[in-house]
Amino acid sequence: MSKSNRSNKSKLQGLKSEVASSLNVNLKQGYNGDLTAREAGSVGGEMVKRMIRYAEQNNGSSTQSSN
Repeated sequence: MSKSNRSNKSKLQGLKSEVASSLNVNLKQGYNGDLTAREAGSVGGEMVKRMIRYAEQNNGSSTQSSN
C-alpha cells in the first residue's frame, strides 16, 4: 500500500471515530460486528454527508442550482 493510501485510510478512520463519537455510537478498534444496522448506517451516512459538504466547500460547487 502506498504512503498516500495509508494516509487516506487513516484520515477516514479518524472521521469515522469522530462521527461515531458525535452520534454516541461506541466503536472499538477492529471488529464492530456488534453494532446494529441502524448504528452502522447512521455513522456511514453522516460520514458521507460530511464528505460531500467538505467537497462542496473546497471545490466551490454546490448541488443546488440557483434560479
